[in-house]
Amino acid sequence: MNANDSQALKSYVEKKIGTVQDPETGRSLGTQGQVKSVAVDDATVEVKLGLTTFSSLVHDDVVDQVRDLLAQAETGEREVRVEVLHHDRPAVQVGQAGLTAKAVIGVGSGKGGVGKSTLAAGLAQALHKSGAKVGLLDTDVYGPSVPTLTGVGGQPAIVDNKIEPLDWNGIPVMSIGFLVPPNEAVIWRGPMLHQTVTRFVRDVAWGDLDFLIVDMPPGTGDVAITLSQLVPITGSIVVCTPQDVALADAIKAVGMFRKVKIPILGVVENMSGFICPGCSKEYEIFGKGGAREYSSEEGLPFLGALPINMTIRESGDEGQLSGLMDDPHVGPRLTSIAYQLVRHLADQAIQSPPTPTLPVLG
Repeated sequence: MNANDSQALKSYVEKKIGTVQDPETGRSLGTQGQVKSVAVDDATVEVKLGLTTFSSLVHDDVVDQVRDLLAQAETGEREVRVEVLHHDRPAVQVGQAGLTAKAVIGVGSGKGGVGKSTLAAGLAQALHKSGAKVGLLDTDVYGPSVPTLTGVGGQPAIVDNKIEPLDWNGIPVMSIGFLVPPNEAVIWRGPMLHQTVTRFVRDVAWGDLDFLIVDMPPGTGDVAITLSQLVPITGSIVVCTPQDVALADAIKAVGMFRKVKIPILGVVENMSGFICPGCSKEYEIFGKGGAREYSSEEGLPFLGALPINMTIRESGDEGQLSGLMDDPHVGPRLTSIAYQLVRHLADQAIQSPPTPTLPVLG
């Protein structure tokens, strides 16, 4: 191909770029109308791609892939420009509960006190900051922490027979903590727990979501079973701390998720080293690396680690957890965990793209 032939080069670029797979669906960009335009002149090759908010964190990966493909073309001295535009692909209803979301992610742990709720809220923030449409559901009925961590409170309104979730900086949030007095214990048997979780999924006006992050109760209780019956859960993240006793409980949580057929999307190690606020040196108070080693042994993705950090504790106690994204020690790690999650989901979609459904003609 002659680099001076702009029309031939344009056709070649369109064909090559069209084979790149969409990180959300795993299908080629060309077949889904996501190659918005290709323009070639004597000075530039300009490509405009349409990608969804679901895959915002891996948009740069797609751009790099396109640039690598263009590097193989005979573009001459032309400047290569790749721009990402918004491609609208609404979520569809999942399960029988009426929830409209592209991915339902459970965040669980084998025991309490390991930072599960903090990770769930931080993950929601990181995904939201990337541009994704995110909801946060607190199903830890006996110990709801999300109201305290987020600083959100008040009675949700009922509009058109739907519960309106409360707003946390653009993230819709629902928790049993919004419905009972702060100091009142919830003492329920299994059927009440099942009914409440069902209402939170079915009767809350979540809107069109890319991700619903579900803060699950610690241990191996009823909620995972209820959720798996209501909606097809995309997968779960297991949170643990470095100590052997916490890791042993995390192993039980992994076993529970496997028994109820919920895929394990990854493991996160929390309280992984203490960062001194004075010198920024990291000390391994509770040890470090146990979760990573276990993930490797089990063939599970290790999504990342969060340190013991005063900002995390102070932000959570003050209901200002949204400020974590601005902390130089925590924000980048939360973003990295969110990226690893979306990257894992994208790789799964690319390896096994869903088959498009066709209408049945009468």
